[in-house]
This record gives sequence, structure tokens and C-alpha cells, in this order.
Amino acid sequence: MSIELISFLFVAVFVVILLTGLPLAFATGAVAVFFAVVLFGWPGLTLIVGRVFTLMGNYVLVSVPLFIFMACVLERAGIAEAIFRAAHVWSGRMPGGLAVAVIISCALMAAMVGVIGAEIVTMGVVALPAMLARGYKKELALGCICAGGGLATLIPPSVVFIMYGLTAGVSIGQLYMAGVIPGLMLAAMYIAYIIVRCRQRPDFAPPASEAELAIPLRAKVALLKELILPGLVAFSVLGSLYLGWATPTEAAGVGVLGAVVAMWWNGKFGWDKLRKAAEDTAKVTVMLYWLFFGSSALIGVYTLAGGTKLIQDALAGLPVGPLGVVVLIQIVWIILGCFIDWIGILLLTAPIFVPVVLALGFDPVWMGVLFCMNMQISYISPPFGPAAFYLKGVTPAGITLGDIFGSIWPYMGLQVIALGLVVAFPQIALWLPNTMMK
Repeated sequence: MSIELISFLFVAVFVVILLTGLPLAFATGAVAVFFAVVLFGWPGLTLIVGRVFTLMGNYVLVSVPLFIFMACVLERAGIAEAIFRAAHVWSGRMPGGLAVAVIISCALMAAMVGVIGAEIVTMGVVALPAMLARGYKKELALGCICAGGGLATLIPPSVVFIMYGLTAGVSIGQLYMAGVIPGLMLAAMYIAYIIVRCRQRPDFAPPASEAELAIPLRAKVALLKELILPGLVAFSVLGSLYLGWATPTEAAGVGVLGAVVAMWWNGKFGWDKLRKAAEDTAKVTVMLYWLFFGSSALIGVYTLAGGTKLIQDALAGLPVGPLGVVVLIQIVWIILGCFIDWIGILLLTAPIFVPVVLALGFDPVWMGVLFCMNMQISYISPPFGPAAFYLKGVTPAGITLGDIFGSIWPYMGLQVIALGLVVAFPQIALWLPNTMMK
């Protein structure tokens, strides 16, 4: 049987199983088991068992539940509300001040939690009613929350970077540092768009009230006190990685301890909250690990059959030049992002694309940033953009999914522009990791 026919059958069987409604993790695992037996007989199953056990022994995987637990604890510590209050009083004089405060809050939360769903749901509960009550257009209010929440994909400690680093064999510390400048750049682009848009269309965002504008400087500074300890937690995690003092797993452990202390400092500590945070962490972690195991098994079988080499050779032989290949990879990721979640895209494509990128002489850290930027786009891309569904779960009656998807197009355009800038100027992503302590 030719590898071309095997590749076609892999895709066909995989799509058919997905259409039955089987979850992605079990669909990939089922396809892997089926083709392992068909192509290599019953001994082929040892390949799957071996890959799963190899992954289970990877020490860096411990950082995934730790960072997720850190996010869950900080979410219950009231950090999001404090950040939004502080950002609002400082940005209140700007056009669209509440929307600007949402972007600032999301960027700061991303540096602490690294989980998109938590950011979007929290901002939907805290900021959306405030914006709608003040007469903000739904288009502006919904769009800024969806786009701002996606910053957690790019700004460390992003779980997406951890999984990419494990899959591609790249330093997670360097990936984290590489995401900082592109993430802040994108947040600045969102803020600039909101200000310009609200100046052109004042009806989009009524100005702040006199009472809000009259808040004294001392009161504004006082609001920042609640952010000191969580800020130190985020700084300690990223700083220890940047200076080479800790591995990602050790930094995650420090972050968990700091998050618990921050919860106690803010008067929010409770054993019930910790238990619920642990339960949420277990659910998310198990989901991620099953996806990881299933996709890794599928790629292992396909690689042993010679499929990944076929695709790599085909990509490398395209008459579009090295940069053209990179652009084609971005297009593939954007299309897949409309239908498959990021973990499936990562585990199915990174083992194929990363060796091609390396062979063409590009930096895999840069490629990791491009992947995360593509996944940002996927989070708000119809028809299955997860951000829209997260937000829909907490919106008032009368707001539809159509309203949410209709609000994201300007931000998606900015994401594509930012992606193009990082493709054209790799040092936007690579400058900071190149300055890290070795």
C-alpha cells in the first residue's frame, strides 16, 4: 500500500470518526490503534503504549496542572475585579475608557493566569454589564472582551506555549519570553483601535461621568494596592524563567504558592475555594492529557508509516521559497482553527511542520510564537470560535452568538496584521529570548 493511499485513508477515517461525535482525544486514539494493527499487526500497539509512557514520564508536563491551578486560585482571589477597577479609574478619561480597561485587565490577567476561558468569563461577568449600562454599543463591548481574553494564548504563562514546547522540543522559558513583546504589541493595537474608533464614533462609547472623572489621585493609587501581590507573583514566575533561576515546573510551583498567599492577602481564602480550584484543574488537565496522548499516538503511527516524511518533502519542494512555505503553514493553521481546537492542531501538525521549518533554517521559537498567534485567531474564528461560546454563557438575554461573532472582525483583522508583522520581522519575537540568562 502506497504512503499516498495511507495518508488519504488516515484523513478519511479520522473525519468519519469525528463526524460520529466522538471526542477528539478518543478519535485520534481510535485511528492510531486501528492503523497500528492494520499496518504493523498486533505488535504495532507497543508503539502506542511506548509513546504514552514516554509522555507520562516527561517532568515538564507537571507544570501544566500547576499553572492551571495557579489560574484557578487567582480567579477565586478576586484579582480580576481588582484589576478591572484599577484599570478603569486610570483609563476613564480616554475615549472608550471601559473597553480600554478591559484590554489592560486582560493583558494583566494573562500574565497571571494564562487560561483564556477564565479571562473571558470573568470579564463577561464584571465588565460587560458595566459597559452596556453606560450605553456602550454591543459591537464594542463584546468584541473587546473576546479579543482581550485571547491575549492569554500569547502572554506567558500560556499553557499553549508549554504544550508547543513539549511537542516541538523547544525551551519553554524561551517561548515564554518570545511571547511577551508580540502580546503587548497586540494589546496596544487593540487599545489604539478602540480609541480611534470611539473618537470617530462618539456614540460607540459615551464619556465617563463627572463623578468618575473626579476620583482623586490618592484613591486611584489606593486601588493599585490590591494588585501588588498578584503582580509580584507574575513577576516572580517570569523573572525566574528569564534569569534562568528556575525551570518552568519550578516556576509554576512558586506561582501556585504565591497565588494561595494572594488569595489569603485579599481576604478571599477558603478551603472550599481551593477544593473547587483543584477540581477544575483536574478536569482541564485530564482533558489536555488525553488529547496529548491520543494525538501523539496518531502521529507516531503515521510517522512510522512514512507519512510525515512525505508531507515534509512535499512542503520543502514547493516552488514558493522558504518564506512562502511559512506563509502556507500559517494559512493551514488558520483554516484548521475554524474547525479544530488548538491542542488538536498542535499535536497533529507540529511534528510535521517543525522539522520543515528547521530544515529551512528558521527558528522554532519564532514558529512557536506564530503558532500561538494563529491560535488567537482561531479562538474568535466562526463557526466554532471558543471565545464566543465562553462569552455567550454569561451574556444578558437578547445578545446572540451572531452579535458576538459580528463584533470580532476588526480585532481579527488586527490579529492578522500583527501575525504578518512577526512573520516579516522575526526579531519582534526573538529579541527578548536572545537576551535571556543562559
